[in-house]
Amino acid sequence: MTERTDLGPEDQKIVTLARSARARNGVPEGAAVRDGTGRTYVAGTVGLASLELSALRTAVAMAVASGAESLEAAAVVSAADALPEADLAAVRDLGGAGTPVFLAGPDGAVRGTAEV
Repeated sequence: MTERTDLGPEDQKIVTLARSARARNGVPEGAAVRDGTGRTYVAGTVGLASLELSALRTAVAMAVASGAESLEAAAVVSAADALPEADLAAVRDLGGAGTPVFLAGPDGAVRGTAEV
């Protein structure tokens, strides 16, 4: 994870969407991804007895289910200090190597960027 926190407006938008999903749904994490056409997909953590998914994996799944063929960027808002490898792998599967994943705290301040 690098210290890159200088985001352009489109990247800041997905951080804001991820933060909103977390707050609105009262979940531990919110995430947003932007596909290759600029569409965004927003999700929160899924915590059912029969299904547990991180917010990021849920957002990637929503993008795939909606026909996205690539990802430009992803953002996660969480109290965690790092992202699990499984989350980064999901972004890599759809976005390819080098897709940035921004990790922000609950206040929306970006703490770092992982490039998968």
